[in-house]
Amino acid sequence: MASLVLLFILLLPTISLPVAHCNDNVGFQLKLTHVDAGTSYTKLELLSRAIARSKARVAALQSAAVSAPPVVDPITAARVLVTASSGEYIVDLAIGTPPLYYTAIMDTGSDLIWTQCAPCLLCADQPTPYFDAKKSATYRALPCRSSRCAALSSPSCFKKMCVYQYYYGDTASTAGVLANETFTFGAASSTKVRAANVSFGCGSLNAGDLANSSGMVGFGRGPLSLVSQLGPSRFSYCLTSYLSPTPSRLYFGVFANLNSTNTSSGSPVQSTPFVINPALPNMYFLSVNGISLGTKRLPIDPLVFAINDDGTGGVIIDSGTSITWLQQDAYEAVRRGLVSAIPLPATNDTDIGLDTCFQWPPPPNVTVTVPDFVFHFDGANMTLPPENYMLIASTTGYLCLAMAPTGVGTIIGNYQQQNLHLLYDIANSFLSFVPAPCDII
Repeated sequence: MASLVLLFILLLPTISLPVAHCNDNVGFQLKLTHVDAGTSYTKLELLSRAIARSKARVAALQSAAVSAPPVVDPITAARVLVTASSGEYIVDLAIGTPPLYYTAIMDTGSDLIWTQCAPCLLCADQPTPYFDAKKSATYRALPCRSSRCAALSSPSCFKKMCVYQYYYGDTASTAGVLANETFTFGAASSTKVRAANVSFGCGSLNAGDLANSSGMVGFGRGPLSLVSQLGPSRFSYCLTSYLSPTPSRLYFGVFANLNSTNTSSGSPVQSTPFVINPALPNMYFLSVNGISLGTKRLPIDPLVFAINDDGTGGVIIDSGTSITWLQQDAYEAVRRGLVSAIPLPATNDTDIGLDTCFQWPPPPNVTVTVPDFVFHFDGANMTLPPENYMLIASTTGYLCLAMAPTGVGTIIGNYQQQNLHLLYDIANSFLSFVPAPCDII
């Protein structure tokens, strides 16, 4: 692979521009489109596909965590939980001058921004043309001495140009030149924002399924993510109901604010601090100390949510994982709690692979009240109504828990985040959230 990268580098411009400073006044709104939006899949097929993507993403985490040494190296960290083939939401962007519009996977689990570039030596299928650096007046390859090159997990250098190589789990990768370009955000001419000198990967060697997109935009906590580069370091999103045809929304920079969120529940905005995991500093870890079903606190040792000394474990909130994956002990406690609270026969739903299901609908003489699900964070409680953690899973009508067990850590997926407006404030290191009708805000 290294020799192919070097051949590709020879074809690219060698001039470099200084790294731009963050702009405290940058702000824009983007539409978030689910990867399966507009398809002819049935409800059952949509759920099955989402769970399969979620399993692939968690498998990458488990593989890296099990094999990780006591001190996780940067390459291992880059592989964890960022499988391009399991992205869930896509945004529209434009790159270059003149701008070339394309779609990219939004990923809160990684920080690199990249697209596939022409001439492409090894590229995945994508719906738009490959970006041609020679046709852009604002493309500049970055020198090896630049601070953005030093921010790569494993920077390389050839003929004074910065070369990157990223691995996303076991099924996707990208390699090429790190460069600066002008990016354009927003569709309407009156609200378009052009940001110069955004560092991105111009990939000539890429592998994996891009989920009908043309690259990836990292929204992680690392220095190369979009939110870290542009500033101010904050963004928010509001995900519509999982099977709703209405697109979700992403708010960036100065537009990311929960104070005016339209919420019929009258619930207050709550905030909880992010937790730094030195082994995986780019990801959004939270401090969870318990779970309740309704008013009943489940008997779960808080240590099952803790980050281990080797960097494994902990709780991550992630936009690219569909269902929530609970640490095994926590999952078993939730399962027992639901079996106790729901007076219906329990079963497994083999159609989509969920393990905690109940026959549905209930008999005419049986009244069933499904309790709320509550994550108890440090300083905040995230209350999920039944529709945010249970689903009607199959043609036979089983009511299933939209969560699964995992032996390594806990990941709060996007199914549990629907109709919550979530604000990621990286600069101040906290997550804020409030219930909201995401289809109308």
